[in-house]
Amino acid sequence: MKRLSILGSTGSVGRNALRVAEQFPERFSVAALTAGRNIGLLAEQVMRVTPEVAVVLDENLAGQLKKMVGGAIPLKILYGSDGYRAAAELTSADLVVSAMVGSAGLLPTMAAIEAGKPVALANKESLVMAGELVMGAARKKGVSIIPIDSEHSAIFQCLAGNRRQDLKQIILTASGGPLLDKSAEDLDAITPEMALCHPTWKMGPKITIDSATLMNKGLEVIEAKWLFGVPQELIQVMIHPESVIHSMVVYRDGAVMAQLSLPDMRVPIAYALSYPERLSLGLPHPDFIDIGSLTFREPDLEKFPCLALALEACRIGMTLPAVLSAANEVAVAAFLNDHIGLRRIAQVVEQVMTKHKPVPDPGLSDILSATAWARRAAEEATRLPSPPTVYSLSASEPGKGGQV
Repeated sequence: MKRLSILGSTGSVGRNALRVAEQFPERFSVAALTAGRNIGLLAEQVMRVTPEVAVVLDENLAGQLKKMVGGAIPLKILYGSDGYRAAAELTSADLVVSAMVGSAGLLPTMAAIEAGKPVALANKESLVMAGELVMGAARKKGVSIIPIDSEHSAIFQCLAGNRRQDLKQIILTASGGPLLDKSAEDLDAITPEMALCHPTWKMGPKITIDSATLMNKGLEVIEAKWLFGVPQELIQVMIHPESVIHSMVVYRDGAVMAQLSLPDMRVPIAYALSYPERLSLGLPHPDFIDIGSLTFREPDLEKFPCLALALEACRIGMTLPAVLSAANEVAVAAFLNDHIGLRRIAQVVEQVMTKHKPVPDPGLSDILSATAWARRAAEEATRLPSPPTVYSLSASEPGKGGQV
């Protein structure tokens, strides 16, 4: 029986991780669940899987959750940064699912690694912000990091059983999102509702908007660089609207390995939870005759400047990827709340990146400081008084936390 600590259980990945765990009750149980403000859903999850620990954003929400759950089950309710850290370090957990959204996931992910816990990683921002530190800590602790993102899971699978020195190129595929065939002029009129209508994937709002701007693919390039220890020059982005090939690996003899499946996050999640085994999920494989053809195209960096900005941040490195990520979080939240238009997201990110003086060889404090600075600069650019905590918490959480 593998005990899971699911960080971000009310998000898209967290909900699917619970679906997989509940499909195989003889293999998985849940030790801890964490959420932000969605305590209604968290309370339902708590009653279903009876974890030891539940964590929310602040003391008020913790009190509300306590009333909702009542004394039906023995449950320790924690809140704030100390609570998220406690869930990540929980002694009884065998695997930590890092599925919090945005920069909020960095410190809990690091805490899990420092506690010697293997991590099933969906929080790409941890590696975007502090990839060298995260992977260095994992190597030092002898901790495995298994990717959950469909693209990185695909690469992970394609690399299995092959020599790294034979690797020639990694091809990250992207669906292109809901705006792929829109003209640059059309993007001015895109509403949040339109941008949230992804053609192939069902995801949370922040990652769906990142998919629409192609920022998500840029973040994944940075993630892949650190996760697989390859230079940026070996990573290519390719648009693949059908979302059947989740990524590919090219070897020096000309062979190409690809991982294919229908676009369902339960596939990479189950693989990460059960690795190296594969679970019978009851899902169909792609019907290639029905699909007919698979298509590919190069990304348009002029129409989707967020991807270009992410590639530039990856090239420069230092604290710039953390600044990119933080500014993007604030800008996306502003767009979702109708404060700015879609194309303004890239403008805000570029504005903040241009103002930043990257810190060489940054430590964790440098990265957190750069993140906090970038959030403030982006808030000013979007005229938001403060970032919505539903999307992030790392540099601005209300207090250290505690228990109710």
